[in-house]
Amino acid sequence: MARPKRQRYVSFLPGVTYFKPRGIPLGKLEEVNLSVDEFEAIRLADWKEIDQVKAARKMKVSQSTFQRILSLARKKIAQALVEGKAIKVKGGEIVMPFGFGRGAGRGGGRGRMGGSFSAGPGGTCICTNPECKNEVSHQAGIPCYQMKCPKCGSPMIRKI
Repeated sequence: MARPKRQRYVSFLPGVTYFKPRGIPLGKLEEVNLSVDEFEAIRLADWKEIDQVKAARKMKVSQSTFQRILSLARKKIAQALVEGKAIKVKGGEIVMPFGFGRGAGRGGGRGRMGGSFSAGPGGTCICTNPECKNEVSHQAGIPCYQMKCPKCGSPMIRKI
Protein backbone atom coordinates (compact mmCIF):
# COMPACT_ATOMS: atom_id res chain seq x y z
CA MET A 1 0.00 0.00 0.00
CA ALA A 2 1.42 3.37 -1.04
CA ARG A 3 1.98 6.07 1.52
CA PRO A 4 -0.57 8.92 1.24
CA LYS A 5 0.67 12.18 -0.31
CA ARG A 6 1.42 14.99 2.11
CA GLN A 7 -0.48 18.19 1.47
CA ARG A 8 1.59 20.88 -0.25
CA TYR A 9 1.37 24.52 0.80
CA VAL A 10 0.45 26.87 -2.03
CA SER A 11 0.28 30.65 -1.63
CA PHE A 12 -1.25 31.52 -5.02
CA LEU A 13 -4.13 30.19 -7.09
CA PRO A 14 -4.07 31.15 -10.75
CA GLY A 15 -6.81 33.40 -12.10
CA VAL A 16 -6.59 31.62 -15.45
CA THR A 17 -6.73 27.83 -15.26
CA TYR A 18 -6.98 26.80 -18.90
CA PHE A 19 -4.53 27.35 -21.75
CA LYS A 20 -5.07 26.07 -25.27
CA PRO A 21 -3.46 26.39 -28.69
CA ARG A 22 -4.96 29.17 -30.80
CA GLY A 23 -7.15 28.23 -33.74
CA ILE A 24 -7.96 24.67 -32.63
CA PRO A 25 -11.53 24.04 -31.45
CA LEU A 26 -11.78 22.94 -27.83
CA GLY A 27 -13.63 19.76 -28.77
CA LYS A 28 -10.66 18.54 -30.84
CA LEU A 29 -8.04 19.09 -28.14
CA GLU A 30 -6.57 16.62 -25.70
CA GLU A 31 -5.78 18.01 -22.25
CA VAL A 32 -2.79 17.80 -19.96
CA ASN A 33 -3.76 18.21 -16.29
CA LEU A 34 -1.33 20.35 -14.29
CA SER A 35 -2.09 20.15 -10.57
CA VAL A 36 -2.09 23.30 -8.46
CA ASP A 37 1.06 22.19 -6.60
CA GLU A 38 2.84 21.64 -9.95
CA PHE A 39 1.73 25.11 -11.02
CA GLU A 40 3.10 26.51 -7.74
CA ALA A 41 6.46 24.76 -8.28
CA ILE A 42 6.73 26.33 -11.76
CA ARG A 43 5.74 29.73 -10.34
CA LEU A 44 8.31 29.61 -7.56
CA ALA A 45 11.24 28.11 -9.50
CA ASP A 46 10.82 29.55 -12.99
CA TRP A 47 8.82 32.76 -12.61
CA LYS A 48 9.95 33.93 -9.15
CA GLU A 49 13.43 32.37 -9.65
CA ILE A 50 13.56 31.08 -6.06
CA ASP A 51 16.14 28.33 -5.48
CA GLN A 52 14.75 24.86 -4.88
CA VAL A 53 15.65 24.65 -1.19
CA LYS A 54 13.76 27.87 -0.36
CA ALA A 55 10.87 26.98 -2.68
CA ALA A 56 10.57 23.54 -1.07
CA ARG A 57 10.48 25.21 2.35
CA LYS A 58 7.64 27.50 1.17
CA MET A 59 5.64 24.47 0.00
CA LYS A 60 6.56 22.53 3.17
CA VAL A 61 8.04 19.58 1.26
CA SER A 62 11.56 18.20 0.98
CA GLN A 63 13.87 19.53 -1.73
CA SER A 64 13.80 16.14 -3.50
CA THR A 65 9.99 16.14 -3.50
CA PHE A 66 9.99 19.70 -4.85
CA GLN A 67 12.39 18.59 -7.63
CA ARG A 68 10.06 15.71 -8.57
CA ILE A 69 7.02 18.04 -8.63
CA LEU A 70 8.92 20.60 -10.75
CA SER A 71 10.24 17.97 -13.19
CA LEU A 72 6.79 16.49 -13.70
CA ALA A 73 5.26 19.95 -14.22
CA ARG A 74 7.91 20.89 -16.81
CA LYS A 75 7.40 17.57 -18.61
CA LYS A 76 3.62 18.13 -18.78
CA ILE A 77 4.05 21.68 -20.10
CA ALA A 78 6.58 20.50 -22.70
CA GLN A 79 4.22 17.72 -23.79
CA ALA A 80 1.37 20.20 -24.22
CA LEU A 81 3.53 22.58 -26.26
CA VAL A 82 5.08 19.90 -28.49
CA GLU A 83 1.91 17.87 -29.06
CA GLY A 84 -0.48 20.85 -29.25
CA LYS A 85 -2.53 19.93 -26.19
CA ALA A 86 -4.46 22.17 -23.81
CA ILE A 87 -3.21 22.71 -20.24
CA LYS A 88 -5.78 22.56 -17.45
CA VAL A 89 -4.70 23.67 -13.94
CA LYS A 90 -6.77 21.70 -11.46
CA GLY A 91 -6.55 19.47 -8.41
CA GLY A 92 -3.87 18.36 -6.03
CA GLU A 93 -3.64 17.91 -2.27
CA ILE A 94 -3.00 21.51 -1.25
CA VAL A 95 -3.31 23.80 1.74
CA MET A 96 -3.34 27.58 1.48
CA PRO A 97 -2.09 29.73 4.33
CA PHE A 98 -4.93 31.93 5.57
CA GLY A 99 -5.08 35.23 3.67
CA PHE A 100 -3.15 34.15 0.56
CA GLY A 101 -4.18 33.64 -3.05
CA ARG A 102 -7.79 33.59 -4.20
CA GLY A 103 -9.22 31.71 -1.23
CA ALA A 104 -8.65 28.70 0.93
CA GLY A 105 -7.36 25.57 -0.74
CA ARG A 106 -8.35 22.08 0.28
CA GLY A 107 -8.16 21.84 4.04
CA GLY A 108 -7.03 25.44 4.41
CA GLY A 109 -10.35 27.14 5.09
CA ARG A 110 -9.70 28.20 8.66
CA GLY A 111 -11.20 31.42 9.90
CA ARG A 112 -13.37 33.99 8.16
CA MET A 113 -12.78 34.87 4.52
CA GLY A 114 -13.97 38.00 2.79
CA GLY A 115 -14.52 41.54 3.94
CA SER A 116 -12.59 44.66 2.99
CA PHE A 117 -9.35 43.49 4.61
CA SER A 118 -9.49 39.74 3.83
CA ALA A 119 -5.93 39.77 2.44
CA GLY A 120 -4.78 42.34 4.97
CA PRO A 121 -4.74 46.14 4.79
CA GLY A 122 -2.29 47.94 2.55
CA GLY A 123 0.21 46.07 0.47
CA THR A 124 1.04 46.01 -3.20
CA CYS A 125 -0.33 44.30 -6.29
CA ILE A 126 2.17 43.35 -9.02
CA CYS A 127 1.71 42.57 -12.71
CA THR A 128 2.01 38.90 -13.71
CA ASN A 129 3.74 39.86 -16.97
CA PRO A 130 7.48 39.23 -16.36
CA GLU A 131 8.45 42.01 -18.82
CA CYS A 132 6.16 44.61 -17.19
CA LYS A 133 6.44 43.98 -13.41
CA ASN A 134 4.35 47.11 -12.73
CA GLU A 135 3.38 47.62 -9.07
CA VAL A 136 0.31 49.45 -7.74
CA SER A 137 -1.01 50.02 -4.23
CA HIS A 138 -3.56 47.44 -3.11
CA GLN A 139 -7.14 48.73 -3.02
CA ALA A 140 -9.09 47.52 0.03
CA GLY A 141 -12.04 45.34 -0.91
CA ILE A 142 -10.71 44.45 -4.39
CA PRO A 143 -8.58 41.28 -4.61
CA CYS A 144 -5.42 41.82 -6.67
CA TYR A 145 -6.28 38.89 -8.96
CA GLN A 146 -9.43 40.77 -10.08
CA MET A 147 -7.39 43.80 -11.17
CA LYS A 148 -5.74 44.35 -14.55
CA CYS A 149 -2.36 46.04 -14.94
CA PRO A 150 -2.86 49.70 -15.96
CA LYS A 151 0.24 49.51 -18.22
CA CYS A 152 -0.20 46.23 -20.12
CA GLY A 153 -3.63 44.81 -19.14
CA SER A 154 -2.25 41.56 -17.67
CA PRO A 155 -3.73 40.16 -14.44
CA MET A 156 -2.28 41.36 -11.13
CA ILE A 157 -1.31 39.31 -8.04
CA ARG A 158 -0.62 40.21 -4.43
CA LYS A 159 3.05 40.89 -3.69
CA ILE A 160 4.13 38.46 -0.99
